[in-house]
Amino acid sequence: MKIVPDTSVIIDGRISRGVESGDYAGATVYVPEAVVGEIESQANKGRQTGWEGLEELQRLAELADAGEIDVEYVGERATEEQIKRAAAGAIDAVIRDVAQEHDALFVTSDIVQAEVAKGKGIDVEYLEPEARELEELGIEQYFDEQTMSVHLKDGVVPMAKRGDVGDIQYQAIGETELDTETLKEYASEIYDTARRDDDAFIELSEEGMTIAQIRDMRIAMAEPPFSDGFEITAVRPIVKTTMEDYTHTEDLKERLLERDRGVLIAGAPGAGKSTFAQAVAEFLDDSGYVVKTMEKPRDLDVEKDITQYTELGGSMEKTADSLLMVRPDYTIYDEVRKTDDFEVFSDMRLAGVGMVGVVHATRPIDALQRLVGRVELGMIPQIVDTVVYIEEGDVNTVYDVTTEVKVPEGLMEEDLARPVIQVKDFETGKPAYEIYTFNRQVVTVPLEEGGAETEETGVDRLAKNEIEREIQAATRGPVEVELRGKNEAVVYVSEDEISHVIGKGGGRIQDIEERLGMNIDVRTLDELPSGSRGSSSGAGSSAGGAGAEPQGEVVTPEITSRHVILPLEKGRSGETVEVQADGEYLFTATVSRGGDIKVSRGSAIAEELERAIDREQQITVVANE
Repeated sequence: MKIVPDTSVIIDGRISRGVESGDYAGATVYVPEAVVGEIESQANKGRQTGWEGLEELQRLAELADAGEIDVEYVGERATEEQIKRAAAGAIDAVIRDVAQEHDALFVTSDIVQAEVAKGKGIDVEYLEPEARELEELGIEQYFDEQTMSVHLKDGVVPMAKRGDVGDIQYQAIGETELDTETLKEYASEIYDTARRDDDAFIELSEEGMTIAQIRDMRIAMAEPPFSDGFEITAVRPIVKTTMEDYTHTEDLKERLLERDRGVLIAGAPGAGKSTFAQAVAEFLDDSGYVVKTMEKPRDLDVEKDITQYTELGGSMEKTADSLLMVRPDYTIYDEVRKTDDFEVFSDMRLAGVGMVGVVHATRPIDALQRLVGRVELGMIPQIVDTVVYIEEGDVNTVYDVTTEVKVPEGLMEEDLARPVIQVKDFETGKPAYEIYTFNRQVVTVPLEEGGAETEETGVDRLAKNEIEREIQAATRGPVEVELRGKNEAVVYVSEDEISHVIGKGGGRIQDIEERLGMNIDVRTLDELPSGSRGSSSGAGSSAGGAGAEPQGEVVTPEITSRHVILPLEKGRSGETVEVQADGEYLFTATVSRGGDIKVSRGSAIAEELERAIDREQQITVVANE
């Protein structure tokens, strides 16, 4: 009896078991060198299938030494190009040629390979892939009802994240350090289960890193050289919820059913964002909507009729293109992190698909800030009209996002009207923030309530700095600004500068008042109330002076013919920041996609910034809290 096995049955160990059962006793086994090359390539890439194939080859050699079979290695070794094209059938063709050449029984558990071989007149034995009962994995011994994730690494005691949602603690769950051998046994079991079971699959397989999904567990296995040691991390949801389990969701459910929405679910890591997203997905599905998910990896615990998609050809953009053909009513995007993710989210939303995205954010408003700089400002309310902030496993805040052409809150002059994004508390309807363009920069202004005792708001700072810039055009001396109300301010300048600021017949100050829509009283610096000096970023400030201690990232401005450029560290694109000179506020800006802040020369902001540079003040960029 002559046998030619393909790669699938070598990896499965089916030939050695056939010999031991008597089915292939005394057979001559022709092992194609192409199979050996494919298995060796997989083992070199750290894939468990490669190691399992090598173990089977060793068992066949032992059976040959015992005289139970004959083993011959035949054919040409697969080339690197053929191995790369294995999925396209390049190696399969070489193996079939070997079976035909030796007039041998071709044994495979690959149905496509079997059918092609039959079509070429080759004698084929197709072995049905073995269906194994999904037993408990070795790593599951580390889980209990309150365990969200298990972290196993060689040379370290087992660790886990345990507790209730919103109160998760990272803690040791054993006293004995793990060794590599034990972890490899766990990994082998995981690989085997993920390849064979209907309720499991390999999500990602790269050199040094494999991610598997088994039942409700997402398991990541890392090994050198990708990591500094062998490591297994297994994560699973500790609770499954419905929208009835959350507070403030009755009106939110009605909102989701009114029409297809753009929703961002935000919160800190471990707050329960994905758990809430799962509840939203199943609520929409139960309400008669077609719901799909986009995940990498796929780990949302949703009902079977909600199809979960991952990257298509390594790209979520391709996944989105496919979903647009499927036309779901809602798509759950878990998680939206990179600029590409936000662009895909935006494109699908603008195509009319209801979108629910999960984003990391430490404040509700930060979820919207992630869109600033990534999409056109005026499009944000069309992309996201609802923000749901999750804290300690429950709905903490819901924002309604709309746009309106109006004068921003705190500014008075009608000429200052512009498109303003209004962010309102969904439950009370009260405005919480306004987002708009001010002096060519996108600003996010909190709308705080209170009287004269209230801390200075973002609008106050904008107003004070705009007044100061106007006054600075009429004087080179120090300027201090004190707001007395929404449309009234007092300006303090040097005594010998008052006449320049007021102008002949009061013409200059009247022009400034008309431009700003405010009444301005001009006084000398001697009349400035005690303790008020230095409250604004006037020309009188100097490096090392009475200003606040500089904080944040220190930058070195670059001045070109058209711009003043503030280059920043990588990774700050889209972030809303304050620019300061020696710790004194200058303006608020949004970091561009290129990772810098550009201010057009000739603008009031650029003039103020250049004056600070000329005075050799330290320019810093501080995250806007």
